[in-house]
Amino acid sequence: MSGAVEKLKETIRAAPEAVKDLTANVKIKDLQSHIVDVTKSSVTMTSDYGAKLADTDHWLKVVNPNDPNGQGPALLEDQFGREKLHRFDHERIPERVVHARGVGAHGYFKLYKPIPEYSMAGMLNDINRITPMFVRMSTVQGSRGSADTVRDVRGFALKFYTKEGNWDIVGNNIPVFFIQDSIKFPDFVHAVKPEPHNEIPQAQTAHNNFWDFVYLHSEASHMVMWAMSDRAIPRSFRMMQGFGVNTFTLLNAQGQRHFVKFVWTPELGVHSLVWDEALKLGGQDPDFHRKDLYEAIEAGSYPKWKFGIQVIPEGQEHEFDFDILDSTKIWPEDLVPTQYIGEFVLNRNVDEFFTETEQVAFCTSHVVPGVGFSDDPLLQGRNFSYFDTQITRLGINWEELPINRPACPVMNFNRDGAMKHRIHKGKVNYWPNRFSAIPPTPVSEGGYSDYMQKVAGVKARLNGPKFKEHFNQARLFYNSLSPIEQIHVQRAFAFELDHCDEPIVYERMCQRLYDINPSLAATVSKMVGGPLEPPESPKPPTVPTKTTLLKAKALSQLEFPAETPTIATRKVAILLADGFDDTPVKNFKIAITAAGAIPMIIAPRRNNIIPRGGSSEGGITADHHLEGARSTMFDAVLIPPGPQSIANLRSHGRAIHWIREAFGHLKAIGALGSDAVRFLGEALGGDVIGKVQISSMDGKVVSSYGIVTKSVYSGDEEQEWWQKWKIARDEISFVSAFFYEISLHRNWQRDLDGLPNLVAF
Repeated sequence: MSGAVEKLKETIRAAPEAVKDLTANVKIKDLQSHIVDVTKSSVTMTSDYGAKLADTDHWLKVVNPNDPNGQGPALLEDQFGREKLHRFDHERIPERVVHARGVGAHGYFKLYKPIPEYSMAGMLNDINRITPMFVRMSTVQGSRGSADTVRDVRGFALKFYTKEGNWDIVGNNIPVFFIQDSIKFPDFVHAVKPEPHNEIPQAQTAHNNFWDFVYLHSEASHMVMWAMSDRAIPRSFRMMQGFGVNTFTLLNAQGQRHFVKFVWTPELGVHSLVWDEALKLGGQDPDFHRKDLYEAIEAGSYPKWKFGIQVIPEGQEHEFDFDILDSTKIWPEDLVPTQYIGEFVLNRNVDEFFTETEQVAFCTSHVVPGVGFSDDPLLQGRNFSYFDTQITRLGINWEELPINRPACPVMNFNRDGAMKHRIHKGKVNYWPNRFSAIPPTPVSEGGYSDYMQKVAGVKARLNGPKFKEHFNQARLFYNSLSPIEQIHVQRAFAFELDHCDEPIVYERMCQRLYDINPSLAATVSKMVGGPLEPPESPKPPTVPTKTTLLKAKALSQLEFPAETPTIATRKVAILLADGFDDTPVKNFKIAITAAGAIPMIIAPRRNNIIPRGGSSEGGITADHHLEGARSTMFDAVLIPPGPQSIANLRSHGRAIHWIREAFGHLKAIGALGSDAVRFLGEALGGDVIGKVQISSMDGKVVSSYGIVTKSVYSGDEEQEWWQKWKIARDEISFVSAFFYEISLHRNWQRDLDGLPNLVAF
């Protein structure tokens, strides 16, 4: 058994380097020339201009070493002191106006279905390519110092370093946006940010200005339904879908154009936190999402997404009741199915946060031959704005920074500007020139070609007539959610509007909800003090047509579980104290690790915990103590056997709180052995145990509401659990049944039946 475990550990240790070597792509090699490892450098300290430094702790000053009162003035001539402070004073660059708080990682894209019928882009047609990429994921509203787990849209930006140039998809984890036209973007951002008179609140929409803006812009009705759903509180960056949001175009070699939306779906499934958990994590571990991504990549558990396209041929774009160029609308999968054509994997953490994650810059206007733009009015403005904002943050030569520089050859006559890196040799800096140097590339040889689109119309500040319908897809989204997701939307609106203290704001917003769903509006209004009757002239209900649906698939998160049931990368807390049974705990750790999850020992102290019958020299070292980590940071909780261990846990109120909180957050909980099962029942209380079935002394495994118990534990009888587990409902194997409940992510039925309301957590 121990040999198998060591082999598994060796595989896990070896996997990261093996995959990194496999994908040591041209971009990673390009970055190597700029990387200096300070821990391995043989060079001693120097100034920025190369002079070796003997002392950087004392400013050059007038001093009399023999006089106790001989401290004199500092001298301005100390060039090393001035350099050190000057560099420190200018370390910061302006943070992003939106998406300020994020995390980045390197990875690669692999195509498995060429699409020459849609696009001539090399990356989308060569299945033998491995295309380097960099991904940045972020919250939108908050500053760099805000928390990860706030309710917010998440940015999900992709930079592909293709052979034909950089291609950026500046996406989100929600497929639509709040506004239709980019000219409204400054107003939207001003409204969603902290209010100007007091700079409150940080990183959340629960305030007057945001909801005032939403009401006055009914086009935001669809997006705000997504923002109030579980999509806005993801469990992990690794468990988010991504969407390009805007409508782009694809151009094939025959000159035919198709409209396209991009989507990518995580291998681990789409999962979220619950709201109380998100609130607590904001204080307990504000870097929860950033650490989660970093630790998964560091451990070799590389996140993977399937990359897909939704395609509408030119000529069919007007066959829908909505305008396909409207960024507040989705293309329902029932009408335009997603075709998955490739995948991307994140397999390398950054070497330095600032130079890579903070300085990486994305532009929607960065496309390659075979990819183009549409007349989406939000996209048109983004194409201008993104380029402009990078100049403000990083300077005109921002595209020469190592993380932004293409991995393919770059040559043109753009010159000079602050912080220019490249040195151009030659007599000419213009085209055409007498040397015929650096000519444009013909389209036949890969030069970018703009689609020759016929355009006719009048010049006016208007949108097309289909842009005026704002409620059908808001209803569609809500109708398509599962019952538990609808309850979460109701609670989210109730929380948000409860934080609005001006009656005109929350009353009008409740009226708007009547235009979307009367039941939703009535529930929220009752909670926040809004009108209990619909407005005199409610918007007419959705009338189903060929392209206006009442419900659609692929909108509920519950439709995106992991393709194969798994507990990979999940964190399992094992609660124990002095007197625990050593053998089952060791076996649990082996089985959990073998399943790709992460077992962590939680005890009253982070120190040596002594097993039953053991001595102070033996035992196991806890990963965290009960106050140092909370159940919010784990996916499941396990209580192993050991009468004395249980007796010690019973005396700790925080251990009881751990169990109650995990129960309230709908997580899998396991208890093995009669003492552990009894302790679980005591912690949850009689009202809960009257509804949740637990194991009796007949020895059978009982799984009820995500609670897995087995009262009778015999080490000899159940030795095969640890080796022959599977992820499935099982009345014999406690391990298999427990792993199955973890794989479900949450037990939503527990919430639907109101059981968390019976427990204080």
